[in-house]
Amino acid sequence: MRHRPIPGSSGTVREMSLLGDPVLHAPCEPVTDFGPSLGRLVEDLFATMYAARGVGLAASQIGVGLRVFVYDCPDDEDVRHLGHLVNPRLVSTDGVVLRGPEGCLSLPGLEAGTERYDEAVVEGWTVSGDPVRVAGTGFFARCLQHEMDHLEGLVYADRLTGWRRGRVLRAARRAGWNPPPRPFP
Repeated sequence: MRHRPIPGSSGTVREMSLLGDPVLHAPCEPVTDFGPSLGRLVEDLFATMYAARGVGLAASQIGVGLRVFVYDCPDDEDVRHLGHLVNPRLVSTDGVVLRGPEGCLSLPGLEAGTERYDEAVVEGWTVSGDPVRVAGTGFFARCLQHEMDHLEGLVYADRLTGWRRGRVLRAARRAGWNPPPRPFP
């Protein structure tokens, strides 16, 4: 039996970008070089995600403005989904729109009820350039949509309105972050 290395085991834990950091609020660029540096980035993303005890992490969250994210996330049936996507695109969202608690490693300690579809499909590539299609339901669908938002320069707080948005932004300011004033586009 062949054992695969644990994702992130050869990676470096990087500093997390926090709300207000310009890299979090700009659309990410497509990956054009599928060389060794991309593999190192994915390993660093896994290492950083695990160190922060997250279920997903986009490259922009560690200051790299490239369209890459990793995940190790259960769905609502507690099935584990583990992988990464390079140059992903959200091809469909469907099902019921649910408001559920959502947090973010770039807004540590903050959480708010955020509306997301309970089904999502994302297509992209692996670090070796192989096409991949990932379908998620429930909590995993929320994770996929959340990470796709990061690649578009959004954080979950950008999807909030009214008192929910105000509460998160006030808490962020109290934490010393400088959230952008713009509402969700």
